[in-house]
Amino acid sequence: MSDAPKRSLRADAQRNRDKILAAAVRMFSEEGLDTHLERIAKEAGVGSGTLYRNFPTREALIEAAYRNEVARLCDAAPGLLAELPPAEALRAWTRRFVDYATAKFGMADALRAVVASGGNPYADSRELIQAALTALMDAGAAAGEIRSDIRPTDMFAALAGIALTSARPEQREQAERLLDLLLDGLRPVAPRPT
Repeated sequence: MSDAPKRSLRADAQRNRDKILAAAVRMFSEEGLDTHLERIAKEAGVGSGTLYRNFPTREALIEAAYRNEVARLCDAAPGLLAELPPAEALRAWTRRFVDYATAKFGMADALRAVVASGGNPYADSRELIQAALTALMDAGAAAGEIRSDIRPTDMFAALAGIALTSARPEQREQAERLLDLLLDGLRPVAPRPT
């Protein structure tokens, strides 16, 4: 392996890579593990050669698609905090978390195949998600918009529970209600009169 830094992709090559990853998530979620890679290339609007240059194996594509979903989720936190008050940023991010969980659920068979082949698509994902959630919650607590006595690890466990019970696309309304319930529980508690 070379010690040279990895070169950045040209803008058009990066766009093609992004289109392939987005198409892969959609196709693996909708059609499962047996999705033909040529169909993914067609869905992305690129040639098969472009797909295989970026992702030489099915497993490499699946792992990259999943990791890209994690990165999109985590990378959204700073932007949401810059655009919205912290509590609203957290609310918006939890919706993105459900989108991520829905994609992950749809790709479950494909991800299991990667694990079975010796890959680990989940390496670092929990830590990355936890860091994004911690930043959002710390900002909300510092602004006095959410309770400061709730740990990000507890919030992550609650979000994971919602994802486990309501990650299917047809369960989105239930997921939204559960997120509202969870987020309502984060509101600061007014001191009781003595």
